This record gives sequence, structure tokens and C-alpha cells, in this order.
Amino acid sequence: MSITTSPPTTAQYVVALPHTRRAPSIARHVSERWLKATDPVDRVSDAVLVVSELVTNAVRHTSDPCRLTLTVRDGQLDIAVADHSEELPDLCRCSGGDEHGGFGMGLIRGLGGRIRLVPALGGKTVHVLLELGSGHDTSGDT
Repeated sequence: MSITTSPPTTAQYVVALPHTRRAPSIARHVSERWLKATDPVDRVSDAVLVVSELVTNAVRHTSDPCRLTLTVRDGQLDIAVADHSEELPDLCRCSGGDEHGGFGMGLIRGLGGRIRLVPALGGKTVHVLLELGSGHDTSGDT
């Protein structure tokens, strides 16, 4: 009996987003379209919500365009948003938000997202890792 293993498959999508109020909407649209076309991807609505939160933060707290990268590998989806600000977000915010926001990271954690911050010279990247196939998708598909 021989066992063959197939190499891990990776799918990736990268898009540069303008620094405008429309960037989160653009990011949601392209992410949803790409994720629905990429097999096997579930949790599309969760992922689109995470994309929206991360891109909104980049637009709100920076003054330059950002880059969204979606990577599906080994049953996980890595959502990464890179921007040109070296100011690091408060990932440990324990208090609730207010009328101006502050709910995003808690929402992401509530969806099971693992948040990782990668600082770099001239910017940073915020990654959120979502497990696929965990049944958290709330898109209404049955």
C-alpha cells in the first residue's frame, strides 16, 4: 500500500486600494467575488466582515493607500492589510467602543480570527487568520 500526499494548495489575491471612503466597499466587493470563486472556501461573510473592518481602520487611521492580500492555504484564510503608517493599532483594547468606533478587533476575535501585527519600516501589516470549515459562516447558505 502506498500513500501519496498532495502538495498544499495555495490561492492568493492581492489588490491595491485607494485612500478614499469607498475603499472598504471596493474591498468587500472584490473579496466576496474572489472568495466565492476560490474552492474550498466557506465563511465568506465572516471574511468579508473582517476585510471591511481592517480596510476601514487603514482608511480611518492612515493617509495613504493600502494593500489587501487574501491567501487560502491549508484550510486557513489569511486576510492581510498593509498600510504606510508606522503607528501601531491597539490590539489589546479591552473596553467597548464608542460612537466613533472601536468595536472591530473585538468583533474579529468573536468570529474566531487570530490577529497578528507585523511592523515594518515605513508601515505595518495587520493579519487575521480564519480557520475554514468551522461552520461560522452566517451567509444563510444551507
